[in-house]
Amino acid sequence: MRHHFSLPRSKRLAIIAAGIAMTGGAGWLAYAQVGGERGIAPIASSTDIEVSGIEVDVKADSGLEAREEAWREAQVKAWEKIDGPSLPDSQIESMVSAIVIERERLGPKRYVATLGVVFDRARAARYLGAEGRSRRSAPMLLLPVTMSGGTALVYEQRNPWQRAWASYQAGASQINYVRPSGAGGDSLLLTYGQTGRRSRVWWRDILDDFGAADVLIPIAELHYTFPGGPVEGRFTARHGPDSQYLGSFTLTAENPEKLPEMLGQAVQRFDAIFTEALGDGTLRPDPTLNVRMGDLDPAIARLVELGRRLKAQDAAAAERAAMPTSESDGTITAAPIDRPPPEGSVALYTVQVTTPDAPSFDDAMAGIRGGQGVRAIGVRSTAIGGTTVLTVSYAGSITQLADALRQRGFNVRRGDNALLISR
Repeated sequence: MRHHFSLPRSKRLAIIAAGIAMTGGAGWLAYAQVGGERGIAPIASSTDIEVSGIEVDVKADSGLEAREEAWREAQVKAWEKIDGPSLPDSQIESMVSAIVIERERLGPKRYVATLGVVFDRARAARYLGAEGRSRRSAPMLLLPVTMSGGTALVYEQRNPWQRAWASYQAGASQINYVRPSGAGGDSLLLTYGQTGRRSRVWWRDILDDFGAADVLIPIAELHYTFPGGPVEGRFTARHGPDSQYLGSFTLTAENPEKLPEMLGQAVQRFDAIFTEALGDGTLRPDPTLNVRMGDLDPAIARLVELGRRLKAQDAAAAERAAMPTSESDGTITAAPIDRPPPEGSVALYTVQVTTPDAPSFDDAMAGIRGGQGVRAIGVRSTAIGGTTVLTVSYAGSITQLADALRQRGFNVRRGDNALLISR
């Protein structure tokens, strides 16, 4: 007997509305994990010569005139900073490809700023001298970690440390940085927790996604002494899936406004540490990341290799057991020969049994054990639906063993130092 239950219209609408709300909430949570204000695209790398930290303070009849004059002054100061020869201002200006504004304040008749000047290497090389080609590192995935207030950030949200690395001009560096933008799924995959993982398989999957050979972890621990006061930074350079220590240093910013400048200096210090490590051979791809053997974890791979060695030892022992041996003080001789073994000892013989199913395997084992003179049975390999290989300890010759098995109802065929039996 069937019973039909119907809900009032108001309750049905309430249930439908609740379902829609739950679906929408789940969608919002999924979006919140990968959406939002995340991601800073790194600047394109070039080999141009960038000079940063040029401070200017110029007064003029207007703010725009003061800025133009300050930019020309910054170009000359930058040229002197890289030990360029004495040249006319117009010639120096012709080699400038960009002006980078690090910090500026523009007044009615005054311009105060900290600027960066980028010189075109092709034009400036004739005056500065061409540098020889230096060895570059393998592609290194960058995970900049910010630790402040008891939290650790990488790409979960935009932060000054990420911005400092994204703004760094790495074209002239010997380190081949792979800098993710941090947008989309990067914020879920590249986290501080990932730096503590040791699984090579996990790291290999991540590095393959970004086309990198290893990982660099520059850590910035920021301590704000008091609101508006100095910001103390302790910086640590680490490398590889085992978080190998490379170096550390400390810097201090006078106030939060000077924090970007301090982080920019820290990036350059990190690059120097990484470059030094590359030169002395410390910074090189971890060989355990080049996982072979079907991408097995190295620990599992060692177990597999150990198993293969043990199997090879067993095979060698079985081969030695198949060779005729002379009488000794032991109780076992390993020789499937026609003459009986010495009195008081047993011999080991190989017996192959046809086992089409599990009951036939059990029946064969019971039948062999009941044979006269059989001392023990060892299973070399089990093949249900095929041929199982046994080692039989027998006090007699192989011919006598064949006769004993025939008495147990087996059909016996003799091969080279082995017996093949079936029901």
